[in-house]
Amino acid sequence: MLRATQYVYANKAKCKKSGGRWILTDTAKISSKRAGGDPKVVDVRPPARAARLQARHWLVLLSFVIVVALPTLGTAYYLYVFAADQYASRVAFTVRQEEASSASDLLGGLTNLSNASSSDTDILYEFIQSQEMVRGVDRDLDLRAIYQKPHNDPLFTLVEGATIEDMVAYWQRVVRLYYDPGTGLIEVEVRAFEPRDAQRVATKLFELSSRMINELSAIAREDLTGYVRDELDQAVERLKDARRALTQFRNETQIVDVDADLKGQIGLLTSLQAQLADALIELDLLRETVQDGDPRVGQAQRRIEVIQRRIDEERNKIGGANPDGRAYADLVGDFESLQVDLRFAEESYLSALAAYDSTIAEARRQNRYLAAYVRPTLAEAPIYPRRTLLIGLAALALFGIWVISVLVYYSLRDRR
Repeated sequence: MLRATQYVYANKAKCKKSGGRWILTDTAKISSKRAGGDPKVVDVRPPARAARLQARHWLVLLSFVIVVALPTLGTAYYLYVFAADQYASRVAFTVRQEEASSASDLLGGLTNLSNASSSDTDILYEFIQSQEMVRGVDRDLDLRAIYQKPHNDPLFTLVEGATIEDMVAYWQRVVRLYYDPGTGLIEVEVRAFEPRDAQRVATKLFELSSRMINELSAIAREDLTGYVRDELDQAVERLKDARRALTQFRNETQIVDVDADLKGQIGLLTSLQAQLADALIELDLLRETVQDGDPRVGQAQRRIEVIQRRIDEERNKIGGANPDGRAYADLVGDFESLQVDLRFAEESYLSALAAYDSTIAEARRQNRYLAAYVRPTLAEAPIYPRRTLLIGLAALALFGIWVISVLVYYSLRDRR
């Protein structure tokens, strides 16, 4: 009801006084006295009638029942009657790279600590969600048999005749990954309708992940040792060629060691020159003691001629032509060149072999492996589906849809 001012001059019959104030009881013209002037007349409308439920109000209530209440009850009925219990198995691991200290590092007091390889962990994170992982687990465990057990729960089970794409999509629902890029830790939660099945799937997932990391480690090791292996192969071939060329030279010249053969030739020439000197001295002594026709003088002269001829032949052999038409000095030069090639090939081979052994040792020390700090667990009680949470989320979502729809309806109605 509307309250009038304290100064009422018109239509007092339609007003009543209550508590020192005039209260309007029907349509009237209320006048209030102005300050120092005539009264002012104001038209006052009658009071509003009491509100009553109309048809649109019943429609809004019916829409709440249809949009919110019934679907929420249906969701609760399905979750508590048809939805099968799900068990969760958890496994947690990280990729480690073990860098063992070498002997020199130990002597120098250096220690290389194991650290996580973030790039390998990122690869592993994507691999667990890939089609290859799903195929591997399905090949060994038969995922269709595991996730099609509850026949009266079509919402949470794998559909009949599922393709590999369907299985990958379902895999995203039953396998949850929690990955911390800062620490490189990965935690996996695997759900199944039987606790043993969940543990088996988690164990197989860990095995395939470990195998993949081992393959990555082998590929990295092969890349690391491939170059030095090629260098070692080239050094071996170079050493074989050098030895083959030296062997061919020895077969052609019938000289096993030119240095030794040259020393022998020089030794023989020195011995002949010493014999020649003795023969000349002996001839001089005979000429001083015997007559000119003595036969011993002629014999000494013949001996000197033979020794001198032999000396000339040995000198021609060293500085002149060999029986094969090549000068002995050229043979010595060729032999020394072949020896230099052989020595260089041997040093290259030893250097390549040392580099190869060092690289192999380094590759073995930098070995990647998958370290599990939580082994696949065996659940004792089902924790999924979370019925209360799902019902609450469904009711909240439906209520939000209903509220927005009602607000839109009244907004459009008020515009008309």
